Amino acid sequence: MRELPDETRRALDIPADILALDELQMRRLGYEVVDRVVEHLTTIRDQRALTTGDLALLTAQLGGPIPRQGSPISENLATLADIALANQQHGDHPRYFARVPGPSSFPAILGEWLATGMASVASSWGGGSGPSTLENITCGWLRDALGLAPSCEGVLLSGGSMANITAVITARHHTGSGIIYLSDQTHSSIKRGLLAIGQPPADIRVLETDQTFRLNAVDLEAAIKVDLENGLHPMLVIATAGTTNTGAVDDLPSIADICATFNIWLHVDGAYGGPAALCARGRSVLPGLDRADSFVTDPHKWLFQPYDIACLFVKLPGALEDTFAIHPEYLKDVAGGAVEMQNRSLELTRRSRAVKLWLTFRTYGLETLDAAIDRGIGLAEYAQYQVESDDRLEIVTPAALGIVTFAGINCDASDHVRAAAQLTQDGYAAVSSTVLKGRTVLRLCTINPSTTTEDIAGTIDRLAQFLTRK
Repeated sequence: MRELPDETRRALDIPADILALDELQMRRLGYEVVDRVVEHLTTIRDQRALTTGDLALLTAQLGGPIPRQGSPISENLATLADIALANQQHGDHPRYFARVPGPSSFPAILGEWLATGMASVASSWGGGSGPSTLENITCGWLRDALGLAPSCEGVLLSGGSMANITAVITARHHTGSGIIYLSDQTHSSIKRGLLAIGQPPADIRVLETDQTFRLNAVDLEAAIKVDLENGLHPMLVIATAGTTNTGAVDDLPSIADICATFNIWLHVDGAYGGPAALCARGRSVLPGLDRADSFVTDPHKWLFQPYDIACLFVKLPGALEDTFAIHPEYLKDVAGGAVEMQNRSLELTRRSRAVKLWLTFRTYGLETLDAAIDRGIGLAEYAQYQVESDDRLEIVTPAALGIVTFAGINCDASDHVRAAAQLTQDGYAAVSSTVLKGRTVLRLCTINPSTTTEDIAGTIDRLAQFLTRK
């Protein structure tokens, strides 16, 4: 028998437990992390809603040469909590109203911790049958709660960007290349995704929305007919169930009728607004979801999950696998199981995103989640009431699915941008400005159930004051 090379012997002399911590140390450090998170959650009202640091300062505090020797982990945890994680938006803050805030429920946080700590994987059935079953079950629960077609199959992805473009790839695989129709209120990430997957810009139709910022069905049908007359192939319509700017919901039943008439795939982006269908008031403004060929929603937005988790549903059974399945020789030992989540998207390496959502559903139940979502809708309606009661302000778009936009009377674009920036700098709250058909306005998204009416009133009053201080 030949002797082992010296470098092999030296490598094997390295202790097998070189990365291990002892049990007591792991428990103590784990408790430190739990304490830090609980402290954050229970003192969130006393914190700033958003903090943006200076790159040079943060680099000096967090960087330097790559460490050659280790340092105490407790000190490093404190540095992370006090510096790195303090300099960011706090989407779980009750007065964070910018973009689409997503507060994380504690059961979801626990599920995320447990899944990470136990190295969960939801790729092949052979390698992750338990997590894959959780994903299959949780997608089914969400599908039924949203009122989607019973035949829909689901897959969990990182967010709306990846979920929407995965839907487009699936649609194109089954219908062939062609013209894609969307609106000027379609989320910007979708057009970016279309270009990234090689959709020719000349084959993208961006239709102007009506005065309520909805995709106009009459204009859509007219555009389709023009393309047909020119010998083109209308392939996909992208409708929105809750636009990011105003919360508007496209006329899904009429759009579905058009898609059925011309045999066009209908995709509905409900990344933010979709979960509203869990409550009665949300369902009333989201008819026709069951007619979508594909549908996307992000539980990290309005289902109280930590980043990241989005869900793509496709009505045609087997369509995802038909589009994305691979069968390499090195996966033969784990392939061929009951549910192969690795074959439903471009993600082969997949952590289990379902654990946190499964635990949330089991802990709260659908009725409690319905009520939490309904409260978010009501908070925007209260914000509209506050604006309408203030003679310094006016409503631009009324409350819709937890979003309301408004403007200062006799104020220009720079006034609104300045007011939003001053509020953020003040630290009390964070809002965003946006542009609606050329007009700059202020926008509140109120989907955090822990937000109070006092939080709403205080934020609006401060904005009105900033707007009038010229």
